[in-house]
Amino acid sequence: MDIEEYLKSSPKLAQLCSQNGWIDNETLRYELMEKGSDQAVINVTFDEVIMEGSGCVADRISCYGKMRLTLGDRGQVENSEII
Repeated sequence: MDIEEYLKSSPKLAQLCSQNGWIDNETLRYELMEKGSDQAVINVTFDEVIMEGSGCVADRISCYGKMRLTLGDRGQVENSEII
């Protein structure tokens, strides 16, 4: 699984949310900061969508963080951690 695909499906990004909202995958971006043969470090940004009880969008909060990715033989993401 490539980095973008991994981020869009990883529950670990929820740790960066501050209001227990939803991650807007349309705003999900990452920047590769370091890359080795078996690890990479990325900066991640996205909007957290906060919903009202009625189901309407109440707010959008910018979220960001840094992740260390563990890479497999072909460069696919095998695991990650928030750093």
